Amino acid sequence: MNTNFVSTRVVKAVTVAVAAIVLFVSNPLTSQANGGKKSSTLNDEQVNVQYVGTNDNSVVFRVALENPTAAKFWLIIKNDNGEVVYRKQFNDAHFVKSVYFQKEETDIHPTFVIRNGENEIVRQFAVNTMVTENTIVTKL
Repeated sequence: MNTNFVSTRVVKAVTVAVAAIVLFVSNPLTSQANGGKKSSTLNDEQVNVQYVGTNDNSVVFRVALENPTAAKFWLIIKNDNGEVVYRKQFNDAHFVKSVYFQKEETDIHPTFVIRNGENEIVRQFAVNTMVTENTIVTKL
């Protein structure tokens, strides 16, 4: 009876050891299931482009992207004619950039594109400038 008890314990120990080995070996394989590449999914909730305001010479926008996998992405900015005026690649996990456009007397329509592989998020704006004049007359 004593030998059965010992052999049962040995079988259980070997089974637990084999199960542990299988889990440790299969874990790296499942992480490589997509070829070891970082997920490149890009969605609307990750991208935030906001008009911040103006200063003496510029119209200011803030571009933010939450990129938890730190995958490479492009920030592309186009002018009114659709011409690319800025294009740079980044891989920040928490990307924030202020973009300055020179104030124009005419309206501007910047387009911001965040591109990650096949995914693309586009934000378009129309900036209309109006100049108002205030005249104050006081009696002396």
